[in-house]
Order: sequence, then C-alpha cells, then structure tokens
Amino acid sequence: MRYLPQTIIRKKRDGFELSGDELRDFAFGVADGSVSEAQIAAFAMAVYFQDISPRERVDWTLAVRDSGTVLSWGRAGAGAGAGASADAGTAPEFELDGPVVDKHSTGGVGDVVSLMLGPMLAACGTYVPMIAGRGLAHTGGTIDKLESIPGYVTGLSPADFQRVVRDVGISIVRQTDTIAPTDRRMYAVRDVTATVENRGLITGSIVAKKLVAGLDALVLDVKTGNGAVMQDRSDALALARMMVDVGNNAGMPTFAHVTDMSEPLAFSAGNALEVHEAISYLTGGPRHPRLEAVVEALGADLLVQCGKFSGPDARPEALSALRHSISSGSAAERFERMVHAMGGPADLLARPSNYLSAAPVVLPVYADRPGVVSGMDVRALGWSVVTLGGGRTTPGAAINPAVGLSALAQVGASVGPSSSTQPLAQVHAATQAEAETAAASVRAAFQFAEPGAAVASCDVLLEVVR
Repeated sequence: MRYLPQTIIRKKRDGFELSGDELRDFAFGVADGSVSEAQIAAFAMAVYFQDISPRERVDWTLAVRDSGTVLSWGRAGAGAGAGASADAGTAPEFELDGPVVDKHSTGGVGDVVSLMLGPMLAACGTYVPMIAGRGLAHTGGTIDKLESIPGYVTGLSPADFQRVVRDVGISIVRQTDTIAPTDRRMYAVRDVTATVENRGLITGSIVAKKLVAGLDALVLDVKTGNGAVMQDRSDALALARMMVDVGNNAGMPTFAHVTDMSEPLAFSAGNALEVHEAISYLTGGPRHPRLEAVVEALGADLLVQCGKFSGPDARPEALSALRHSISSGSAAERFERMVHAMGGPADLLARPSNYLSAAPVVLPVYADRPGVVSGMDVRALGWSVVTLGGGRTTPGAAINPAVGLSALAQVGASVGPSSSTQPLAQVHAATQAEAETAAASVRAAFQFAEPGAAVASCDVLLEVVR
C-alpha cells in the first residue's frame, strides 16, 4: 500500500475528502487482507459520521468493483473489443449479439421479481448476468429462493457464469470470493459494527457488484413502506438518487423506480413457495397484480433504456414484447434452461412439486371477525417467515426452503372467522406448534375495516429517478 490505512482513516475521521488513489489503495488492502478488520471498522465508522462526497462515492464504488474479477463481453460484429482476444481476427469467447442488462431490488416480502423478469428480458433479446443476494433481516433473497431448487449451483466461476449467460441469455449467481471481495469483507464488518445504514456505503456495495457484470443498462427497484428496509419515502428517494448518480457517473446507464412495499408483492412469502409462484407466472397462471405491475414497468423501461426498442412507440412495443415472452412460452423456456445449466432439473416447470420441498403442516389463518383488509404490517409478515425457519437470525444459518406463507389476502379482500370465508394466509410450517405461533403473528399483522367498506390498494409504482 502506498498509503497507510491509519492515515486514510484519520483523514476521513477528521472530515477531509479522500483522493481516488487513497480510496483505491484502501479497497485493495481490504481485498488482499493487508487492512485489518479493526481498520475496516474504523473506516466504516468514520464514513458513517463524516459521510463521503459524490466524487468519493464514485471513486469508492469503482475501487470496490476493481478489487476482484470484472467481466467483459465481446460484441458480435464489433471485432476485437471488450472481452475480445488480442488477435483482432478472433471472435471473443463471450461474444454477445444484444445488450447486457440487469435489475436490483432493495428487498421486500414476496419480491420474486427477478425470477420472472430475468427470463423475460432474455427472451426479448438481452443478456442478464445477475449477481444476486441472500435474504436480509425480514426480506427474502433471490439466491435462497433459487437454492430451494435441488442441484441449482449459485457459486459459479466467472468463466462458467459468462458461459451460461452467453448460451442461455441469463444466469443468476451469488457473490463469490472473486467478485468484489472488498465488498464481502466490508459488509461482514459493517453488519456487526452498526455501520450498515450509511447511504454512501450501501450505494458502493450495490452498484459495484452491478459494475462487475459489465452492464449496458441497470434498473434499480428501491422499496419504501412498512415492509421495506428504507421505510420512509424520502429516504428511499434519496438512496435511489444516489445510486443512479453513482451508476451513471461510473459509466453504467442507470435509473430507478421507487415502489411501494406496504403490501406484499406476491401471494406468497417463502423460498420454495415463491419459486412455485414464479413458475405459475411464467407458465401463464394467476399473477399478483402488484407483482405484474412492477415486473412490466421495470422490464419495459429497461428494454428502452438499453436501446432494444427506440422511437415514439418504444415503451408500448417493449411492453408487448415482454407480454409475448409469457404467452409464447419463451420466458418459461429460458428459465428452465437456466435452471438446468446451473445444475438443476431439466423438467422443473413440468413437475415443480416433484422437486420443491413442501412443508408437512399447512394451516389456514382466519380473521377473528368479519371485515375488509385495510392494511398490514408487511415487516411482521416477513418476520413470521423468518421465525418459521425460512430466513436467518444469524449469518450463515441453514434455512428451511419449504416454510412460509401462501394465499396472502390483499387489501380490499373480505375476510372472516370461518372456513367459508377467505383466509388471511396459509401458514406452511415444520410442526403444528410452529404453525400456530406463526398464525397468531399473521393475524396480528392485518388491519381491518368494517364489512362492506370500500378499501383500495395503494399504488405500487411511485416515482422514477433518471
């Protein structure tokens, strides 16, 4: 290191701006182990209290990206370019004939968007190298959902990851030791030192992993509401603006949707249950209206942003292409091919119940009295899944993919105490006792209006940040 870690820490502690070289030196020291965990903690705390400037955010994010492998892609018909061989007459191994795109969500309950949108985008002629995460606190994680599929390997090498993207159009993997290793160490320390919440560090963590993938366009889904990490709308909007600013200034066209998470985004919450719901969506089954609205808005805007569609009718044409990917079965085919390429079964969509775990106890939960659902504590519903064993209370803990909630009642639904009325949810549990405990939590999470009251669901699409 050219700069001593303690010098960098002191400078930030005292409120001074760090140079790009200093930030890069510190990030690389975190990656190679020459910066200790104590120094990482001190740096994170200094940033937490002093913050980092817009320029520092970009420099830090680029440094985190460059701390490990950075993917590059060749362009069909472009000769030797990004990812190409030194021999200009040789096509690069990972040559693509379409734009490279991705999405990222800050997390919520029933947020299964990636499992549908990724294959839909691939079926529309784009390539989706998605580096996804596990569940965090009460929110579900895409990697945990995919790992509920027997055989699905999320930890591919960079070359195997790129090969699946090239051959199938999409691959969804987890972060490994070779992908932004600075972020892995930084996050582990921030998690136990109460420094997770700094927006600059959140931005660097999220955007760096997307920059690693060599994207031509990125859409961010920033959640707000009682089930989101950023519950206050102004906080969510500020984070969205910061991530959009850093992504664009780092050379990656980026925009964001701020969406509502005061209601679950799907009928189910829980890993295998959400995979079932994704399969139903892809194969033309029932679709949660809020889920469909988010999938289509993110997807259509991303197809326009990356240049796949252009002109005055670009967005309607993009939306039509997304819907055709479902009606034609092409998105379902991409999903099934991806699962098989990643080690999972070749016939998952035809026989999902043969592969996805099912809980031994399924308990319907009814309201205590007749009424109309007027609202819910979505965070409490998420924690119900965690306490059933579908999430983690300690890092690295095993989870039960079968447990969770299904048939979640929507705002405006008429409910009641008897089996002749619609339940609030169905609890999927390992034991009867756990099911009954979760049922009490679920019942307490719902709010009700009087029978016959007209209650409307709030808008799920709130703002777009470009």
